[in-house]
Amino acid sequence: MATETLLKTNKHSKYISYRKILYHRFFVGLLLFIVVSLVFTVLFNIYAGSSPRTEIYEPVSLDLVSLQVTKIKINAPYSAPRYGNCTYWSCFNVYKCGRGGHDKITIYIYPLREYRTEEGRLISQLSKEFYEILDTIRHSKYYTANPEEACLLVPSIDTLNQNTFSSKHVSQALQSLQYWNNGENHLIFNMLPGSSPNYETVINLNTSKAIIAGSGFNTWTFRYGFDISIPLYSDVARGIDNKQPEQKNYLIISTQQNIPDDYLAELQNIASSSNDLLLLGNCKDSNRIDHMKRCEYTTGRIFNYPDILKEGMFCLVVRSARLTQSVLLDILASQCIPIIIADTIILPFNSHVDWHRISLYLPEDNIKNLLRIVHSVSKERRGELYWQLRWVYEKYFASIEKITLTTLEILNEKVFPLAARMYEEWNMPEHLYGPVNPLFLPVTAPKSPGFTAVILTYDRVDSLFTLIKKLVRTPSLAKILVIWNNQKKPPPPSSEWPVINKPLKVIRTKENKLSNRFYPYDEIETECQLTIDDDIIMLTPDELEFGFDVWREFPDRIVGFPSRLHVWDNVTASWKYHSEWTNQISMVLTGAAFHHKIWSWYYTYKMPAEIRTWVDDHFNCEDIAMNFLVANVTRKPPIKVTPRKKFKCPECTNTEMLSADARHMSQRSACIHRFTKIYGHMALQAVEFRADPLQYRETNSGVPQLYPDIGAL
Repeated sequence: MATETLLKTNKHSKYISYRKILYHRFFVGLLLFIVVSLVFTVLFNIYAGSSPRTEIYEPVSLDLVSLQVTKIKINAPYSAPRYGNCTYWSCFNVYKCGRGGHDKITIYIYPLREYRTEEGRLISQLSKEFYEILDTIRHSKYYTANPEEACLLVPSIDTLNQNTFSSKHVSQALQSLQYWNNGENHLIFNMLPGSSPNYETVINLNTSKAIIAGSGFNTWTFRYGFDISIPLYSDVARGIDNKQPEQKNYLIISTQQNIPDDYLAELQNIASSSNDLLLLGNCKDSNRIDHMKRCEYTTGRIFNYPDILKEGMFCLVVRSARLTQSVLLDILASQCIPIIIADTIILPFNSHVDWHRISLYLPEDNIKNLLRIVHSVSKERRGELYWQLRWVYEKYFASIEKITLTTLEILNEKVFPLAARMYEEWNMPEHLYGPVNPLFLPVTAPKSPGFTAVILTYDRVDSLFTLIKKLVRTPSLAKILVIWNNQKKPPPPSSEWPVINKPLKVIRTKENKLSNRFYPYDEIETECQLTIDDDIIMLTPDELEFGFDVWREFPDRIVGFPSRLHVWDNVTASWKYHSEWTNQISMVLTGAAFHHKIWSWYYTYKMPAEIRTWVDDHFNCEDIAMNFLVANVTRKPPIKVTPRKKFKCPECTNTEMLSADARHMSQRSACIHRFTKIYGHMALQAVEFRADPLQYRETNSGVPQLYPDIGAL
C-alpha cells in the first residue's frame, strides 16, 4: 500500500515538473516572439522612413496650356435648383471641417478644365478675375490638395459674369463633378448676376445647396448667415492712387451713368438750384460712350473720370436696373464718402464690415432732401468717415486677392465662430482708434485663484529671503516665482531657502535682461501677477492684500505702490520723467505692482521690438515701457494704492542702487521721449486718484479694520 502511494506520488511530481517545463518554454517563446516583433517593427520604420515619401494628392495646376477637355452630353442630368432657405445646419456638413484638429477651413479646387458642349462650344469663358480668385485660394493658408479632407470645394468653372456662360450647360457640368453631392459644402463665386431685361439679384444657375459669394444681392435673395456678399470688382479702381487734393471742391458728386429716370429728375432739380451737387452723366456729343469721360447735365462741361471723384466730399450710389454698381469701388478708392440710395441692397461683407462707419444711407423716397441731410452731418463726423474709408478699402476691397481672402476669412468665422475676430478688429484701425483692449473681464475679478509673485533678482540673497518670508504671509498669494538673472553665479542650494507653505520655483535666465521679469512664463497660472523687486521688503501683508483687492476691481490696469508722472519741459521741448510727490500720476513702477499676466505676453510679443531692444541695451525703463504698453492699449491710467511715498532698500548702499546713478533721471526722461516717438503719440494718461482702505485713518471708530497694517508716507 505504501509502495503504491509512493509510486503515485512520484508520478504526480513528475507531471507537475513537466507542466512547469511547458509553462517555462511557452513564456520564453512568447518573450522571444515579442522581442523579434519589436526589432522587426523598428527596422521596418527605419528603412521605410529613409525612403522618399511621395504625396498622394498633388496641388491643383492652374496652367492654362493644354487643358483637359470635358464634353457635356446633351442629355446629361442637371444640378438641383438653388435652395432658398439654406443655413449651416441644413445645407452644410460641418463635420467635414476641422478634421485635422485645427480651427481653420480647408478648401479644395477642382482641376482646371475646358468644359464644352458636344458641338465643341465653350460653356464658360475663363476671366482674368476668376483666375486670380483660384490662384489666391491655391496659395492661401486654407488650401488643401486632398478632396477627402476638404471643408469647402470650389468648382473651377467661371461663373462671375452671367453673360459669359450658359446656365443650362454649367448646371450639367456642376452635376458631373465628382464630389458635388447636391452642392453641399461647395462655394460658387459670382459678381454680375442676372441679365437684361430682368437683372435678377442672384445668379441664374442651379446651385443646389452651394454657398454663393456674390454681389448684387437684395434682402429677398440673400440667405443671411449663409451666403457672402462681395463687391463688384472694378479695374478702374485698381488704377486710382491714394493722393488727395488739398481741398474738396464739391460737396456732392454723382458720376453714375445708369440712374433711373425718376431719381435722375430729382437730382437734376437739386443740381439746377444748388452748386452743392455736381451731376455728371454720359457725354452726348460723341458717337460712342467714353467711359473715362463725364459731362455735366446743365452746362455740358467735360470731366475726366475717375479723377473727378477725388474732388467730392460725398459721392452718390443710386439703385439702378442692376442693383450692384462698380462705381462703388471707384468711389471708395477715391476716398469720397459714398451716399447709398438703395433700400434693399446688401452691401459687400455686410456681416463683418460696418458700412455706417464709411458711408451714409439715404432712403429712396427721401432723395429730395439730399442736401438738407448732408448739411446736417457735422465736420467731426465727416472726418471720421473720410479717414476710415481709405483703410477699409485698402484692407478689404483693393484687389481681387483681398476680396477673396476676406471672403475666406468670413467663411472661416462662420464655420469656427470661436476663432472669430472681434468687431473692433474688423472695423477699428489701430492708427485711428488705438489697439483693442484684449481683456474682457468681469467687473470684479474673482479672489479665489489669488496671485503669483514674480521676483526679479540678481545677487541680493538676504534681501530676497526676507521678501519671500513676508510675501507668504499674504493670504491671496498662490505661488512665488523667482527669476534668477545672474548667469555667473548659481542660485543658493535648496537647503538654504526659507521653508514656506506656498509653492516656490526658481527660473534661471540665459541673459541678464530687465525684460526677463515680463516674460510670460508657463508657471504663472493665475490671472494676476505681482511684479516685485527683491529689495522691496517694506510692504506689509495688508498692503499687498489690499493692492490685490484693488486690482480685482481694475483688472485691465497696472495697480501698484510707487508712482511717477510725465511732464512737458518747455525748455527742451520734450517729455520729462518726474519723480517728485504730486497729486497727479501717470505711471506705477513695476518694482511693486499688480497686473494681468496677458500684459507680459503683450510686452514680449506685441510691443514694438524697438522698445524692448532699447530697454535691454540701456538696462533701464522696463517699467516705463510696460506703462506705455498698457496705456496705449487700454487708454486708461494706472491705479496707485496706499499713501506710501518712498521705497528704499535699507540694506543696500547707495552705490548698489540703480537709481543712485546720476544719469538715471536723464535716461528715464530720454526713455519717455523715445517711446512717445515710437508710438507716434503720448500714450500715458495722467490722473489724480489713489486707492486707500475706507477706514485706514479712523483709529478709534470701534469698527474692526480689514487692512489695519497700512504703512504711512
